[in-house]
Amino acid sequence: MKAHKKGKRIMIVVCIIFGAFVLLLLAGAWFLAGFTMSGSRQTLDEAKKWQSDHYDISFFQNLEKQDYTVEGSNGYILHAQLLKNPENSSKYMIISHGYTDNRIGSLKYAKMYLDMGFHCIVYDLRGHGENETTFTTYGILEARDLDLLVKDARERYPDMEILGLHGESLGAATTITVLKYHPEIDFAIADCGFSAIENVLRVGYESANMPSAIFDLADFGARIRYHYSLKDMRPIDSLEGNRIPVLFIHGEKDGLIPPNNSKMMYEKTEGIRKIYIMENAGHAESILEDPVTYQKVVEEFLDELSFF
Repeated sequence: MKAHKKGKRIMIVVCIIFGAFVLLLLAGAWFLAGFTMSGSRQTLDEAKKWQSDHYDISFFQNLEKQDYTVEGSNGYILHAQLLKNPENSSKYMIISHGYTDNRIGSLKYAKMYLDMGFHCIVYDLRGHGENETTFTTYGILEARDLDLLVKDARERYPDMEILGLHGESLGAATTITVLKYHPEIDFAIADCGFSAIENVLRVGYESANMPSAIFDLADFGARIRYHYSLKDMRPIDSLEGNRIPVLFIHGEKDGLIPPNNSKMMYEKTEGIRKIYIMENAGHAESILEDPVTYQKVVEEFLDELSFF
């Protein structure tokens, strides 16, 4: 009888320990999913200060602007702004910013496109800027939003003859992912985008001396908390059968999203494609590292397409 009671107590202790382990595992997965998909975002003022500290944004103040909203995927409202070119033009660019940034972060590219004669449409990706707080899906819902933004732009600006997309980091991933919807655009430029968020996160964990298997825990958390899998966030898959011209740009010293991501996407796409690796540039720093060369690369690409 004593042995039976002792065995029962041991079983209870084992069950408690196992239950605590499962709860700890679930809590860890929940936290990792939130940390990965719902990080802190900059306000418009914070973004404007960062941009103005790194380059001249005075051109922005004198531009004629038009603020508007667009209904994105599942009725989600996106805040957008047209930066009107002082010269008459039928050319437009939609610029998508990076993770935790907002539409103000797109100004580093807007000046270049304004000089090329484009009107620029900048907007806040879901969960960023003035939009309602929500989680990031690293291109899945963001691409659906962008597809609707493209359709809205075509209707809103009937004078439009040429429409291009430019994205940075998360914005680049969104720009590539939207291609699977065959949007009515003429070209796309993807700067420092990831081919799949999985390889970026695994490399990040390893760089922080953490096991890359933590990604699987974060993916599990994403599935139960947000009902999306991190493993499905693969912009590269959208390039199969693509016929829209794409220019890939990546910083040689990008430690966050290694340039091999752009190289893999360059190899994957079947349409007109070009790639340029900017020397000495870190993540999202190519245009700041060498703006003259950056603009030259873009101009040559558009010139080959007869859009410049």
